[in-house]
Amino acid sequence: MPGLPTIRIVNEESLRRANAFLAALAERIQPGQSLATTPADIGRQVGLPDPLAAARAVRALLARRRLEVVDGKYRLLDARPVEPGEPEAVPRTPRKKRSAPSRARRSEPGKATYSEVGRTAIEKLIELGREVGTLRGSLRTAREEARTAREDKHEAERRASALAARGRDLEARVEMAESNLRTILAAARGTSRADTVGDAEMDAILGVLRDRNEDSPRPT
Repeated sequence: MPGLPTIRIVNEESLRRANAFLAALAERIQPGQSLATTPADIGRQVGLPDPLAAARAVRALLARRRLEVVDGKYRLLDARPVEPGEPEAVPRTPRKKRSAPSRARRSEPGKATYSEVGRTAIEKLIELGREVGTLRGSLRTAREEARTAREDKHEAERRASALAARGRDLEARVEMAESNLRTILAAARGTSRADTVGDAEMDAILGVLRDRNEDSPRPT
């Protein structure tokens, strides 16, 4: 079969790397001694391409009882090279299959699944986004109404101030006219008509003028 030569070449390459790694260890330590350096350093010494290749070589040597792990360090047990086709003395621990009950528990009636929780969260976010948009629109409207109210208030204050000034001006003019009229009437008393214009008549004339001024419409 076309695939078999490729598998044999890969196995031979792995075997060569494992034996090169083992030989480098034997040069450093004796059987029974522990390795002081890391497998990555040994891998760089023998020319392995990356730390992953060194880890695979260590795993192959551990499986064939050339190495063992003691207190977190690798100890050399046997320096003999690994033979082609040599079986593993330490079988690999089989991987545990994922049990289906965990998925079944997530879909039990009355319990929310991840998709339901995500859907609920998305719907809540959409609802909150709409509410935030409504609140922002209300805030803009309130700000516009407050600005208009401030402008109306300033305009009313300006008009009230102008009317008050106008009233003070009119009052001053009335007082001045009344003073002039009193002066004229007082001067008239010294003429031939002095007997015809008395104090009561002067007060009556001033009262009529004052009432007319108060009844006249003021400009707005």
